[in-house]
Amino acid sequence: MYLHGTSTINAQGHLEVGGCDVVDLKAQFGTPLYIVDEALVRQRCREYMEAFRASGLKFQVAYASKAFCVMAMCRLAEEEGLSLDVVSEGELYTALQAGFPAERIHFHGNNKTPDEIEMALKAEIGCFVVDNFTELQLLNAIAKEQNRHVNVLLRVTPGVEAHTHEYISTGQTDSKFGFDIGNGTAFEAVQQAHEAEQLHLLGVHSHIGSQIFETEGFQMAVERVAQFAREVKQQLGVVFQVVNLGGGFGIRYVEGDTPLQVSEYVKAITDGVKQHFAGIAEQLPEIWVEPGRSVVGDAGTTLYTIGSVKEIPGVRKYVAVDGGMTDNPRPALYESRYDSVLANRANEETSEVVSIAGKCCESGDMLIWDVSLPRVAFGDLLAVTCTGAYNYAMASNYNRIARPAVVFVKDGQADVVVRRETREDVVNNDVIPARMQKQTVQA
Repeated sequence: MYLHGTSTINAQGHLEVGGCDVVDLKAQFGTPLYIVDEALVRQRCREYMEAFRASGLKFQVAYASKAFCVMAMCRLAEEEGLSLDVVSEGELYTALQAGFPAERIHFHGNNKTPDEIEMALKAEIGCFVVDNFTELQLLNAIAKEQNRHVNVLLRVTPGVEAHTHEYISTGQTDSKFGFDIGNGTAFEAVQQAHEAEQLHLLGVHSHIGSQIFETEGFQMAVERVAQFAREVKQQLGVVFQVVNLGGGFGIRYVEGDTPLQVSEYVKAITDGVKQHFAGIAEQLPEIWVEPGRSVVGDAGTTLYTIGSVKEIPGVRKYVAVDGGMTDNPRPALYESRYDSVLANRANEETSEVVSIAGKCCESGDMLIWDVSLPRVAFGDLLAVTCTGAYNYAMASNYNRIARPAVVFVKDGQADVVVRRETREDVVNNDVIPARMQKQTVQA
């Protein structure tokens, strides 16, 4: 069993995270429970900041909040000196409610609504990442109405496809995101943005995919974006002050995953910028990146209580937990793989292969297929590791199941950062029309 961050097995044979015994966490907070190793999140933030400082380039590291967006996480990112990437009014509102500095917020998204644009303009965020011509014109028009000038990056697709799941590959030509460099739309977008009265074009943004375990894709993207920058400078006289190279840095979920150290990704990017952007302008551009999963992914653990067990002789043994696709839809969506440990008997030798099922009324609600565990019993605790990214963020109330609590753990202290939903929370927004109200019968 591979343990991440501060996770360890204590003298009682229990899993500990952040100095907190998960058996105690279950007694205090219940299950399912999202547990976040705060020290590991801070360590990842610092690894990015230190690697970029070592490069000597100007930079911003913006946490991609879509991976895990709650007010406490926004506050942590601010404390560690990161900027913030948001993709919706909900994420923007969360950041502002947390007191995150608006000037360090970057607003992404391929279909920002007029209301979202107006909200972000009024908040005076630092930058819009413009995704298409519709947004380019809409943003300029709304900014003119509000008498504001706006910093923008243009999202471009450099034609680089990372080795990753097809659903999360975004840097290739056939993508819903961005202006394509290869077919000339990116050049046209630069021209329009440069001429737009209310827009200040800072540069371009590129993102080539997610869960990437090598540097070649990033290096190729840097080279192609630099070629584009050189063309734009020569033909339009426009110099990119900022180049955002996105995120997608991989983490270890299961045995066989081989992510690089943060410093290796950063060095490959910054070395590429120094090589390929040399001579385009007097100064090298400021480099921005947007790590999300690699900041919070391996810092998350989801704790479950084991319930029913179904054994089909000669076929499979199903072990059900009190959560499932409502708190982690990624296995159903992406066939994502996870590792796990029997958290209250973590020192015991494995003795059987089982498959972990969720409690939703869906045959596809399977969290882990064929994992080796000690012989399980009703009431045991199962910890699924590396659930910090896109688990709480994608959680739902399917089957009207309430979403779990989230706790940050550090130095033996556990703090709730998201309260567990109640039954009342689940029905809170339901409304029965007046015509369907039950009539009181008069005696």
